Amino acid sequence: MSTTLIRDAKVINEGQVLQASVLIDDEIIEGIYTSNAPEADTVVDAQGRWLMPGAIDDHVHFRDPGLTHKADMTTESRAAVAGGVTTVFDMPNCIPQTVTLEALEDKFLRAAECCFVNHSFYLGATHDNIDQIEKIDASHVCGIKLFMGSSTGGMLLDDRESLRTLFRAATVPVAVHCEETSIINANMERYMQECGGDPPIQYHPLIRSEEACYASTSKALEVAAGTNVHLHILHVTTARELELFKGGPIEGKQFTAEACPAHLWFTDADYESKGTFIKCNPAIKTVADRDALRHALTNGQIDVVGTDHAPHLFLEKQGGCKTAASGMPVLPYSLPVMLELADQGFLSLTDVVRLMCHNPAQLFGVRERGFIRKGYKADLTLISHSDQGWTAGPLNNHTKCAWSPFEGQLFHWKVDSTWVNGHAVYNNGEFDNSIHGQQVTFLR
Repeated sequence: MSTTLIRDAKVINEGQVLQASVLIDDEIIEGIYTSNAPEADTVVDAQGRWLMPGAIDDHVHFRDPGLTHKADMTTESRAAVAGGVTTVFDMPNCIPQTVTLEALEDKFLRAAECCFVNHSFYLGATHDNIDQIEKIDASHVCGIKLFMGSSTGGMLLDDRESLRTLFRAATVPVAVHCEETSIINANMERYMQECGGDPPIQYHPLIRSEEACYASTSKALEVAAGTNVHLHILHVTTARELELFKGGPIEGKQFTAEACPAHLWFTDADYESKGTFIKCNPAIKTVADRDALRHALTNGQIDVVGTDHAPHLFLEKQGGCKTAASGMPVLPYSLPVMLELADQGFLSLTDVVRLMCHNPAQLFGVRERGFIRKGYKADLTLISHSDQGWTAGPLNNHTKCAWSPFEGQLFHWKVDSTWVNGHAVYNNGEFDNSIHGQQVTFLR
């Protein structure tokens, strides 16, 4: 048992920025002090810096098990803490797919041995695993992942009867990838014929089009209406889809929406310079779509910012729309991206914390995380700002695949230190490899 005092920080929490000191006692936040802070075994002088809750990323692909040539729980969780993320919810499209309770338990066992951050895992929905979904322990499983778009390995589920059955059975949030497969396939066939083979990357947002996204998202919400399911639409990319979501606070919403840093930062004009390194599904789209997403960060139509961190090897990103792998590593830079957008006036520092910390905790019912409160787990991130900034590159990437579409970008905000359950797992480029995260529990 030991105590740590983070002294004289600008604490970003629950809609305000407050000069305060935070006392950690072992794993727990013992108190927040605006004056007369107590003594502690370790004192961190945070004057001139900002302290926020550790980010909760509701959408990562750690590729473990089965695809560990490109990423694994150890490497990607290190990238997470370097980016100020202290909790992750990992997706089921690994090998074997996480579509049974046995596979789910195996991932929890793996994470207990090597994951630097707190964690939970989605159970993937299929046409024939409703019995597994009905047996989910809602206090330990973050949610169900539903692919309503082109998917590999049998996890595509988009007929209305199956969807309704799933929504009625779900006792946890259902996180949905929404793209209409028939529209995508028709578009791909058209552009393959026009281009004489693998269409160049500039066609990606025309193949995985606005129409494909809107058709699928509107269908999901329509089928879910009249059930009690909490439907969480992942990586919304279009202004048109945003019209389907209510603004305002997250409390009481049946339908919530996620945006991702890549879609908030890049546009289709960036395919010319970034090529397939910004190829992801759904596709990065127009300036108008990006600007609408940015506006939705502050009006409540977007409820959560998650990364969709999806590493691939450099060689796997070669090719065009058909052959290059979709997905990109984002975790080390997600918080700097959002803070940079705050500097540019698109949202406030308290908005960043609301979208990346508070709202994910409320949406999923995370127990005692996501806020700086007495008695909560001490998941904390200390950040600093400098006028000269720093440049994203290989030395600060920390992922196994060792590249990022943000390489070369100048950021003015930097993650200095990250505490997971009261332990300083990351500090100015150094990691404490002896500390592992905990299995997240949920209040539902």
